[in-house]
Amino acid sequence: MKHFNITFYPDGKQISVHSDATLLVAAGQAGIILNTSCGGRGTCRKCLVNILPDGQEVLACQYRIQSNLKVMIPDASRFFEHKILETGISPKFEIEPTTVCLEKGDTTSEIFGLAIDIGTTTVVVKLINMLDGKCLATEAELNPQIRYGDDVISRITYAETDKHLAQLQKLIVGCINKLTAKLCKALSIDSARIYEVAIVGNTTMNHIFLKLPVKQLGQAPYRAHSVDAHDLPAGKLGLKINPAANVHTVENIAGFVGADTTAVALAVDIDSAKQMTMVVDIGTNGEIILGTKDKLYAASCAAGPALEGARISQGSRAMDGAIEAVVVNKTDIGLDVIGNCTPVSICGSGMIDAVAVLLDLGIIDSTGRFVEPQKLKDKLPPKILSRLTTKNNQPAFCLSDTTLRSNASLRSTSTSHAQEPKVLLTGKDIRQVQLAKAAIRTGIKFLQKKIGIEDMDIKRIYLAGAFGNYIRRKSAVRIGLLPDIPLERIQSVGNAAASGAQMVLLSRTVRAKAAKLARKIKYIEIAHEPDFTTVYTDCMLF
Repeated sequence: MKHFNITFYPDGKQISVHSDATLLVAAGQAGIILNTSCGGRGTCRKCLVNILPDGQEVLACQYRIQSNLKVMIPDASRFFEHKILETGISPKFEIEPTTVCLEKGDTTSEIFGLAIDIGTTTVVVKLINMLDGKCLATEAELNPQIRYGDDVISRITYAETDKHLAQLQKLIVGCINKLTAKLCKALSIDSARIYEVAIVGNTTMNHIFLKLPVKQLGQAPYRAHSVDAHDLPAGKLGLKINPAANVHTVENIAGFVGADTTAVALAVDIDSAKQMTMVVDIGTNGEIILGTKDKLYAASCAAGPALEGARISQGSRAMDGAIEAVVVNKTDIGLDVIGNCTPVSICGSGMIDAVAVLLDLGIIDSTGRFVEPQKLKDKLPPKILSRLTTKNNQPAFCLSDTTLRSNASLRSTSTSHAQEPKVLLTGKDIRQVQLAKAAIRTGIKFLQKKIGIEDMDIKRIYLAGAFGNYIRRKSAVRIGLLPDIPLERIQSVGNAAASGAQMVLLSRTVRAKAAKLARKIKYIEIAHEPDFTTVYTDCMLF
């Protein structure tokens, strides 16, 4: 399968993508979220981009890639980029600086704020101009607390003592200070001009940042020490900005549905939804909201880090050399690899694709087990059949080895075949995906049961979070991660938690709305449901 290089401007981002992919898919792989309120059907015409050098205007969701391209993306076609206050499904709102900002600056002074999303795995910091609402720059890196566990339960267990809680709090504050310093240096901004901060995160991350007790979060009935918003001076928390700056942490919903979910709900304006709408934030700790403006319910599910590349034998996060997409052609499979280089690992979006492909080819069955090779001899093309192998005497599927060179390797004849690594998918890897997808789908099913609806009653699904941006909707539905509804009803909305934090940062009215919305959303503890084990077991099947 041919691959082509696509360069996006003015971002300057280049990726390699398989032929016949849409520009919308390519933009997503480059981390660029386009405005597709019609779900990619080509009817809203909000994803218009320009093919350079002649400036031909095309719909990104409809344009199929057949050559190397240079593409200019106008601001109006971006989702949650530059136009956060005007476009996309983010509700319009007026900028209303907080009292602290009004005291410290005027309409001619430079005053800045930070919108921060503290995730279990990653931390995102956005530097915002408080006068016009524009995001000036964004920095992100791994949450340094990950060394003490890659999920919230591990962090809770570690932080049960005051000493360890203080240690984790110091780590996250240090991370935020580091990212803030990078932003200020890049833009030549004095950090003392930062007067306001809005922070979101799941309840555990929220509590650790505020140095609140977390032990009760790990024990039934899993109650939060506080679900309220908190406002504290930056100096008291150790943030290296103006010490008098106000730090606002958004309301949590429940013990395992935190302020990040409140922020996502704000960003997609689910409080105004007239049709049945679902928001799924897929991460180490997955959160789901389902309902309409009349009634909203939420659930949490411990998906674990498998969909972010952890606990997979050759898994990784989205980094150079990671397989991010797997597709089937007539005689073989094709790979999209981050960084246009030799594949050395597979990230979460690639795992979802790979499992979907193995299911479609009949290589694994609905239980996730590999089918015996002799039963596949007359059903698979020779090249695909040759990929069936073993690892530690157990069945495995070879995604990449010396017989399959990546598009980058094909262009680099100096690369030695013997040096190219194998990337294998094992039964244990598939089991990890099953566990993660079962956790998420179980949460979805219990919320559907609570409201009394079937899959087709859901008119819109918003996929929030970085991972939700990169997965292919078709693959997610194929493996049973998402309900079986028409793909045009499913839309990625990127890091909506950070976008919601930005809204809270800029508007006192939105801040008040967040408080009401957090109390309006009713939390369902699915683990306490009497048929939880039965539903979860059923959801393990593909």
